[in-house]
Amino acid sequence: MDILNAIVALSNFVLIPAIAYGSQLALGALGVTLIYGILRFSNFAHGDTMAFGTMATILFTWALQSAGVSFGPLPTALLALPFGIAACVLAVLATDRVVYKFYREVKAKPIILVMASLGVMFIFNGIVRFIIGPDEQRFADGERFIITAREFREMTGLQEGLALKSTQGITVVTAVIVVALLFWFLNRTRTGKSMRAYSDNEDLALLSGINPERVVLVTWLIVAALATIAGVLYGLDKSFKPFTYFQLLLPIFASAIVGGLGSPLGAIAGGFVIAFSEVFVTYAWKKVLGYMLPESLEPSGLVQLLSTDYKFAVSFAILLIVLLFKPTGLFKGKAV
Repeated sequence: MDILNAIVALSNFVLIPAIAYGSQLALGALGVTLIYGILRFSNFAHGDTMAFGTMATILFTWALQSAGVSFGPLPTALLALPFGIAACVLAVLATDRVVYKFYREVKAKPIILVMASLGVMFIFNGIVRFIIGPDEQRFADGERFIITAREFREMTGLQEGLALKSTQGITVVTAVIVVALLFWFLNRTRTGKSMRAYSDNEDLALLSGINPERVVLVTWLIVAALATIAGVLYGLDKSFKPFTYFQLLLPIFASAIVGGLGSPLGAIAGGFVIAFSEVFVTYAWKKVLGYMLPESLEPSGLVQLLSTDYKFAVSFAILLIVLLFKPTGLFKGKAV
């Protein structure tokens, strides 16, 4: 048995990737849960909103790079991120003014807003593909690793190496900062408290003098920022491809529903539940078990429950189980 090498292999291929992926899903799910909690509809355009914000950030990244601007060991995309957020804010505010505002004013049923969001999804998807193309884009420059597998092996003398990518570190640090700022805003500021009051009881909030249009405006500003940050972090860590963000909608919605729709804390918890489930089920456990078991019991196969091609099926299965047995989610959000 070689427990240390097993722990390193587990950390390298399961724990660290799942934590980074969970952070990205959590930020995406926070945007979905804010829209559901405050504007009271499921925004199916959220994945493509992420793609739009990421696309804008990539274009600004290219502009900065062509001007000779870099961020040293960090990705230039971090410098371009505020510009990407601004572009995404303009896009979602224009969408709200042109599409959603009318349905709010006529007090349309939530299903009508959902159908409208599907239309917005296809429009955003088309715009992104038209501007940047359908192909994969890699825009992570700077230092690639915080520590490489070779450096780790030389430091520790272990057979197994631990590689920590810069983008994984950036993802976790950024997610912690963004979540802390969001919770501070919602719990400590007057506008944040107004948003929570509007979410809990719209009629009572209106009687208290809360301006609904201001609440809607601030909600879209936060959602655009969260979508862009989540999309850029995912793109830096993996790569940017418009269709991938469309597919990400399933694990993001699964995260929000598993945690409890309308609950920001639930969105974060749900993001990590989905991420760890996907990674655990699709990981080939042969190497870890090879370190932990006696040589006579070492597995000959990959010991993989599902191929990585089916990782979104894990999200779907968890989503179905939660909807069937606990529709309010882990943190008792609003039932779907």
